[in-house]
Amino acid sequence: MDRVRSNEHGWCVWITGLPGSGKSVVADAFRRLLTAGSIRVQLLSSDGLREIMTPEPSYSLEERDMVYATLVYFAKLLTQNGTKVVIDATGNLRRYRDDARRQIQNFFEVYLECPLEICMEREVKRGKTYHAPKKIYSKALEGKAPTVPGVGQPYEPPLKPELTLDTTKLSPEQCAQEIVKKLFA
Repeated sequence: MDRVRSNEHGWCVWITGLPGSGKSVVADAFRRLLTAGSIRVQLLSSDGLREIMTPEPSYSLEERDMVYATLVYFAKLLTQNGTKVVIDATGNLRRYRDDARRQIQNFFEVYLECPLEICMEREVKRGKTYHAPKKIYSKALEGKAPTVPGVGQPYEPPLKPELTLDTTKLSPEQCAQEIVKKLFA
């Protein structure tokens, strides 16, 4: 972890969890906290990348494989050049995040723990979607979106994340502060 703490080297923090667990708002709060401390960071969002790569996404396994491989590749290149990277992405299969861990020297995984029912409630109420598709759980339950992680597709939680945060108990700002504490401890 010493390399991760150094401000000279690039590092990557992947914030993962079910859709609606708070990934985007936590990633944004974390980015703002770092920026306030004069640490520049690049935020990579799977939903933002998907808008460019697959404007009419199918969310098929093949498409997910392509999007996550590209996301990891970009993060790897950026960190190799000293950039601090935050990935905001579900990465529903553990192998996506494990691939990032293998390829990125200074990798830090943050799991946002949140029950599916709470994620569904949040998704219905949220205003800003941070590039994410709207009403994904409603569409999944109606059979119109069969590939939503946690409903039609599995979400495999990390086995050994560097940090697990319960977003039913912590605000996005508190989560961001906990990430900073752990990352720079």
